[in-house]
Parts: sequence; C-alpha cells; structure tokens
Amino acid sequence: MTNKKILMTGNEAIAEGALAAGCHFYAGYPITPQNELIAYMAQHMSSRQGVFVQAESEIAAINMVFGAAAAGARVMTSSSSPGMSLKQEGISYIAGAELPVVIVNVMRGGPGLGNIAPAQSDYFQATRGGGHGDYRSIVLAPSSVQEAYDIMQDAFRLADRYRMPAIVLGDGMLGQMMEPLRIINRDSGKMKVTIKKPWALTGCKNRTANVIKSFYIREGDLEKWNLFLQKKYAVIQKKEQRQEELLLDDATTVLVAYGSMARVAKSVVWRLRQQGKKIGLIRPITLWPFPQAVFEKLLKKKKKVSFCVIEMSYGQMCEDVKLIVGGKTKIEFVGRSGGGVPREEEIIRKIAGSARVCKR
Repeated sequence: MTNKKILMTGNEAIAEGALAAGCHFYAGYPITPQNELIAYMAQHMSSRQGVFVQAESEIAAINMVFGAAAAGARVMTSSSSPGMSLKQEGISYIAGAELPVVIVNVMRGGPGLGNIAPAQSDYFQATRGGGHGDYRSIVLAPSSVQEAYDIMQDAFRLADRYRMPAIVLGDGMLGQMMEPLRIINRDSGKMKVTIKKPWALTGCKNRTANVIKSFYIREGDLEKWNLFLQKKYAVIQKKEQRQEELLLDDATTVLVAYGSMARVAKSVVWRLRQQGKKIGLIRPITLWPFPQAVFEKLLKKKKKVSFCVIEMSYGQMCEDVKLIVGGKTKIEFVGRSGGGVPREEEIIRKIAGSARVCKR
C-alpha cells in the first residue's frame, strides 16, 4: 500500500507510526484503553524485523526498554494511567542515565484504578517528571489519528537527539476512535533508520568501554550531572516549543486546549466565529516544553485578550497558562474528569458573559 488512506484507530496509528520510525524493540503489558496498540505491535513487529516482548508487568516493561536502549536500539513502551504510575521509577532511571526511550500513555480516568473512559488527568505526571529527582521528559500531545501516526517520528527523533524520555500523551478517546490515515509505503518493510550512538553498550573491542549509569556516589558528582541535565533542558525549552494557532490575529478571547479537547474547542471557535465573535485557539502540541512563547507574543501584541482553558482534568494545564500570564489578564476554565468530557455548550456558556468576546 503506497500513499493511500486506510481506516485505523488512534492506538493502531501510534503503533504503525512507531514501526515507520524504525522502532527496534517494544515491551509492554496490556491495559485498557491502549490494548489495540500492544496487539498491533505483537502482530507486526516480527515482520518489520523488530522484537516484541509482552512483559510480566509494567515495571518489567520499563526496565526491558532501559536495557535495549542502553544497547543502542530504538525502543518504545506503552501503557495507560495506572500502568504509567508503575513505570515512574524506571523513567527516572532512564532520564538519569540519559537514554532515548519513547513512552506512550493513553490516559484513562483516575485516581486509582478509576475507569476506562478518557481523561487528561496525567498532565502533571507527564510534564512534572512523575518519578523522583530533577528530571524532565519531552511530552507530545496529538489530537487526531493522523497526527498520532505522524508525531511518532518526532518522538523518536527528539528522544535520540536529546537522549531522554519522550512521552506521547493521548487519551482513551483518541486511542479508540477511527479515522482515515495516510501512510506512505506501508508494505515496504521496516524503515531503515541508522542513528550513530557511540555511547551505546555494544561491546568495547578496539575502543574505550562505555558506562551508562544514574548512580553517582562521590560527593559533588551528582550535582554536576544534574547541572548538565538542566542546561540540556534549557536548550529544549527554548528550541522545541510547538503549537497550533487558529485565528489569533483579531481574537479577544483565546481558547487553550490540547489533544482530544482541542477538537471540541476548535468546533466552538468555528461556531462562535459564525456569530461574529472574535475567538481564537492555541493548541499546545508540546506540553513540555510548554509553548509559552506564543502566549508571551500575544500578550505583548494585545492589551485586551483573555484565555479560556479547556481540559479533561481539574485545571492541571491551566496552571501552566497561569504561570505564563502572571495575572496580566483574565483566565477562565472549563474542566471535567473521571470520564467526563466538556461539551461545546458548557464552553460557550462559560465564555458567553465575557466582555472581551465582542463582535467584529
């Protein structure tokens, strides 16, 4: 199949995108609502010259990809919210050892076992580290099945470039929905991806032995390593911010939403634009680094602009918007969680009374 559209779920599109990006090794453990992803990898990895392992637990899976990444493979694991909690110690080790690993979280309702309905309540876990220590993960948030496929190329590339975890953060709605997807050269076998990794543990014949670790016992060594990591994170924060911008030039109220909720927010924008109201949208694609530059530019350009943050959580991303805005303008919030999904009517009611939603 070459350059044709096929119908896929978001979970399958993520898996196919990983294969197209040259994923060599996958380890995971089944959990709803991402089981189609692990099933797809089980079905297709061997034919694409990759290795699939169904681990005995989420903890085992994250440590398996740690080992494969250390050996120089392009690696991935995936899970959903409770499973991601179990992976956090391993993710911290991966960040501390400076290893490139792609991790997919198809979020479900929580806390606890919660339910299998969609949610966005793992935002803090993904963007604030989640595990112990001063570390970061690059976090990417697709909002469509096509983007779920496309973004996997970025996830592997960024993980390799910066030698760190890259998290793809979706939700049960995106994982389960089916949409047309354009795939290039799907039947051509595994994409040949050659990345030079001179640091990898591939044997030390004719060279100095490599050492990969996150344990620094000598006084001062760990602080030096942390300072090195912080410098790297500062570079990422400056260079890798990504977002979609919609109708911001004349907007007096700007909706802020990511992932599945951005689709609802976009529909609200078009509905209110038809009524002559000046509504725009910022959709963060990188949740870390958060795209603060577009907010700062907007605040510098416009004296009268307000924001309305929309999430399937109780204000986790809203805190990042507040940190950037710093009390300079009004911020409204619409959020539900535990499987609740904000609807267009709720959002419209919330912003209807704002004086800054004015007509052209």
